[in-house]
Amino acid sequence: MEDGVLKEGFLVKRGHVVHNWKVRWFILQQNTLLYYKLEGGRKVTPPKGRILLDGCTIICPCLEYENRPLLIKLKTQTSTEYFLEACSREERDAWAFEITGAIHAGQPGKVQQLHILRNSFKLPPHISLHRIVDKMRDSSSGIRPSPNMEQGSTYKKTFLGSSLVDWLISNGFTASRLEAVTLGSMLLEENFLRPVGARSMGAIRSGDLAEHFLDDSTALYTFAESYKKKVTPKEEMSLSTMELSGEVVKQGYLSKQGHKRKNWKVRRFVLRKEPAFLHYYDPSKEENRPVGGFSLRGSLVSALEDNGVPMGVKGNVQGNLFKVITKDDTHYYIQASSKTERAEWIEAIKKLT
Repeated sequence: MEDGVLKEGFLVKRGHVVHNWKVRWFILQQNTLLYYKLEGGRKVTPPKGRILLDGCTIICPCLEYENRPLLIKLKTQTSTEYFLEACSREERDAWAFEITGAIHAGQPGKVQQLHILRNSFKLPPHISLHRIVDKMRDSSSGIRPSPNMEQGSTYKKTFLGSSLVDWLISNGFTASRLEAVTLGSMLLEENFLRPVGARSMGAIRSGDLAEHFLDDSTALYTFAESYKKKVTPKEEMSLSTMELSGEVVKQGYLSKQGHKRKNWKVRRFVLRKEPAFLHYYDPSKEENRPVGGFSLRGSLVSALEDNGVPMGVKGNVQGNLFKVITKDDTHYYIQASSKTERAEWIEAIKKLT
């Protein structure tokens, strides 16, 4: 990191005038969050804009957009709102932690409290949220939604917060009710579950990250509609669900060169195993469907020299390049934001080829 830089990397930002979403390169400093446009995967100076953090408030997680569950919301002293999307829950929480620390830099007690919260709210690495929700939906052994009443109203296809806690413990996903509440909060954050009724909605608005999910017989929840969306036969043919069934082992923002126009665009890459696939998504789009991907079986991956522009690469690139050659001899040129990130991706992909 350069002097004065607390954190830097890609985030997707909502526009102010036209509410479209664009990838920007963000640099966090002690009092300011700078963001830059990109050309060829390289940030364009001077900054496109800056967010003054003095007196700023942060909301994380922010659930204002159903199809974008990984948002951070910043509100400045002048009531300007910024919506920033990360590529994963871990990355979103890391950004939120560093931004909150920068906002409260003059309050050591508050920063210490944030360290405790950050270290106490983690999803065990062996747990897959997709696998948990699949089992929750199992017709024989899952949790069964039913009509439930709250304050005189009946809500169909819901289940109690306390019932889900019991189910998570009995199925061995957590060892205690506290762990189950943490896991329930994760399922809400990642948009697998939806709060229903005043009791559970009130907990979401409380802003206390670890208490969004309630171990309570009066708090109602349901499966989010976005978890199992209907797709057209054409979509089913173009993208096999088998490709997306593997466990996610790594994800992040990388720049990719297009095959036809050779221009560079930032994509959210998701690496899965069993089966081994690398998919990439357009972060500016609402729908959570890959725009491309390929099997890693029989693929080759290697770093490219940073001296000059390698053969086959076009545009104003900043280095940290690597190449994946698939079994059918398709070449993918990809650009990481640092040598360390490039090495991590190459190592992760090599394990699955």
